[in-house]
Amino acid sequence: MMPDDLHTLAGAYALNALSDVEREAFERHLAECASCEQEVRALSETAARLGMAVSAPVPRSVRENVMRQIHLVRQVAPAVPAAPAPPPRQKRGGQRGLVWSLAASIAAAVILGGTTVMQYQVALDAERDAQRVQQAADAAAAVLTAPDAQLAVTRLPQKAAGTVVVSKSRDQAVFTTTGLAQPPKGKVYQLWFNDEGTMRSAGLIDPDRTSTITLLDGPVDKATGIGITLEPAGGSPQPTSPPLTLTPFPSA
Repeated sequence: MMPDDLHTLAGAYALNALSDVEREAFERHLAECASCEQEVRALSETAARLGMAVSAPVPRSVRENVMRQIHLVRQVAPAVPAAPAPPPRQKRGGQRGLVWSLAASIAAAVILGGTTVMQYQVALDAERDAQRVQQAADAAAAVLTAPDAQLAVTRLPQKAAGTVVVSKSRDQAVFTTTGLAQPPKGKVYQLWFNDEGTMRSAGLIDPDRTSTITLLDGPVDKATGIGITLEPAGGSPQPTSPPLTLTPFPSA
């Protein structure tokens, strides 16, 4: 059934998620609605960047960490059975030599086993990181296609642009950036929910990218907007610098 308010179809239209009937009706509406045209344009750009983000299975930082760990883990050659030893002489020294040989064999087996376990753990961690990236991308797409998705555009320093998309029904929000300069060394951009003047951390922006899509960490709840600050690497529990921008959430 078609919604009474065609404005709510902007997100689904941008992601090609409408039926033929809905698309035709919305396109007739779009030709006469400047605000919907602007919203569709912004959402289409966001969806395109989201598609590029999903196509990358693992972020560069994860890939570099995996390769670094594998490089640090020394490969141990498989143990080669030694030629059968002659029957030991009945001396106490021979027993001691047998003990040392057995200890060396056990130590080699432990090292080899430990190396295998470590390599398996590195691969497992990489797989889990990739799954988290995919889950975040899926959640971001769900916000963009939500029937009640609303967006607001903001200007960032150095002519960069940001877009926040909020879905009250999902209690989630997505923030995208375009042309954002990389932070200074040892710094990171941190997002904050503005809870009526109290700032609540909403996650970090990937410092290696100038165009980003970030699913905000935590529920929107009663937040009225989003802010961005420059923080020490790893982020801060509370802002340590004035916000670069404060963007009110779009009203329903």
